[in-house]
Amino acid sequence: MSALSPTLAAAGRALLRALLTLVFVVGTVLLLWVAGLRIFEVSDYVGKGPADVWAHLVTDEDAGQTRSEAWSLLVKTLQDAALGFVAGMLAATALAGAIVLSRAVESAVLPMAMILRSVPLIALAPLIILLVGRGYAAVAVMSGIVVLFPALVSIVFGLRSHSAQMRDVVQVFGGSSWAVLRRVAFPSALPALFASVRISVPGAITGALLAEWLATGEGIGYAIVSAAARSQINQVWSLVVVITLASLVLYLLAQLVESVVLARFGQEAGRA
Repeated sequence: MSALSPTLAAAGRALLRALLTLVFVVGTVLLLWVAGLRIFEVSDYVGKGPADVWAHLVTDEDAGQTRSEAWSLLVKTLQDAALGFVAGMLAATALAGAIVLSRAVESAVLPMAMILRSVPLIALAPLIILLVGRGYAAVAVMSGIVVLFPALVSIVFGLRSHSAQMRDVVQVFGGSSWAVLRRVAFPSALPALFASVRISVPGAITGALLAEWLATGEGIGYAIVSAAARSQINQVWSLVVVITLASLVLYLLAQLVESVVLARFGQEAGRA
């Protein structure tokens, strides 16, 4: 029980910090939202405020149906984001391990990763669709590209952050480079790995929205574009609010998990 006490304490502190962060961020965004509409004198037809979104989702006669549709779209987008997140993180972790083990792999992989990151996804989309179609593969590739590069850089940095003394101990006892990577580098890279997870969660959602708009025609990504084309402005703002809140909650959830896991391993969680 005593071994779990630091972990439970860390979980409690992280949960409190996440709740306070949620309240602060939501309050700040609401203030900036209202102030921005007034300062820039945005037309009431185009610029919808928090009260308009609340009415559209909660108090209007058809709010129940609107919430049901928004929930279905959100579930689809989160599924797509999860697919891209897993694909991107697995690729980043595998490539990071290969880079740490081989300088030749680093010379080959990092330039290609930088190219994928620097070329706008909207320019790559037609080629991706031609190669893999418009289904889950396209979502995995597009969303994974958004996740890959920042996660790769962060994980590589973490894998190289272990001390030379720890590496020498493993090698003295006959450990290979793979043993050093598995027993020393990866445990030392946990803070960097979780930092990449926190960065990648909203990145995966962004990638999923782009994939839905450019390839699949499903989820919130396509619904926002479709609603804007039909001048359903309340729906556009409401869907933006829904996906933004979902992104914030998932980011804070990743931060909470990070705090608990790192406390369990006796390390301090990184700060965003």
